[in-house]
Amino acid sequence: MVSQLYDKTLSFRTPFTPNQKPHKQKRKKSKSSTHRHRHRYRASMAEDLVLDTAIRDWVLIPLSVVMVLIGILRYFVSKLMRSSQVPDPKIVKEGQVIVRARNLRAGANFISPKSFRARRVYFCNEENGLLHVPKGQAQNAQAQMFSDPNMAMDMMKKNLSMIIPQTLTFAWVNFFFSGFVAAKIPFPLTQRFRSMLQNGIDLSTVDVSYVSSRSWYFLNLFGLRGLFSLILGEENATDDTQRMMQMSGFGFDPSKSLGAEKDSLDIIQHEWALPKFEQRAETVLKDLVG
Repeated sequence: MVSQLYDKTLSFRTPFTPNQKPHKQKRKKSKSSTHRHRHRYRASMAEDLVLDTAIRDWVLIPLSVVMVLIGILRYFVSKLMRSSQVPDPKIVKEGQVIVRARNLRAGANFISPKSFRARRVYFCNEENGLLHVPKGQAQNAQAQMFSDPNMAMDMMKKNLSMIIPQTLTFAWVNFFFSGFVAAKIPFPLTQRFRSMLQNGIDLSTVDVSYVSSRSWYFLNLFGLRGLFSLILGEENATDDTQRMMQMSGFGFDPSKSLGAEKDSLDIIQHEWALPKFEQRAETVLKDLVG
C-alpha cells in the first residue's frame, strides 16, 4: 500500500525527465516576458504620447506668431537702414552682357550657323570681345568692397539686422520654451530626423514625428519664406539662408561671371534645328493620318 502511494506521488511530482531542468526553463520564460513587457512599454510611450492643449495655446501658436512678426519687423528695419546707392553703370552693363550671352546659348539652335558664329566672335573675341576680361583689369571683390565704405557699411547693417534679432529670439525661446514637445508631424519619419526635430529633448523612446519647441523655432526661422513672399511680395521676401550665404562672401565678382559665360559659349555645339522642322512636321502628320 505504501509503495503504491509512493509511486503515485513520484508520478505526480516528476513530470520531467532527469535531463531537463524546470527551474531554468521558468527563468528563461520570465526573461522573455520581461523583455516583451519592456518592448510594449516603449511602444506605448512612443505611440500614446498625448500633447496638452495648453502647449498648443501657450507655446506653439505664440512662437509661430512671434517669428512672423519679427521677420516683418526686421525687413522694415533693414529697409530703413539701407542707404540709397546709385548703381555703377559698368556693373549694370556687365550684367546685361551676361544676360545676352545666356540668351544666345539658350536659342543657339534656332539661328543659322553663320549668324551663331558671328555672335560668338562678337562675345568671345580675345581682343575686343564683350566677355573677354584682360588679366590686368580683373578686380578683386574683397578689395572693391573695402575701397567703397558705403558697401562695407551696408553689409555690416544687413548682418546686424539678421544676427541681433536671431540671438535675442533664440535666447527667449531657450529660456521660456526649453524642453517642450510642441507638435507632431502627421507622417512617419526615420531616425535620421531625430536630431533635427527633437533638439533639446534627450529621450530616445519618443517617436521621431514629435517636434520640440527649439526645433520648431529653427523650422520657422528657415521655412517662412513662402509666407513672407505672400505678405511682403516675392522680391521683398526675407530669406535667412540666402543672407547666411551672403555673409560668407565679400561681394560679387563680375570678372569670374564673364569668364565662366565665355567658356560656356566657346564649348557649345551648334546644331541648326530649323531645316529639320519640315521633316518632323511631315512625320507627325503621317502618324496622325495613318
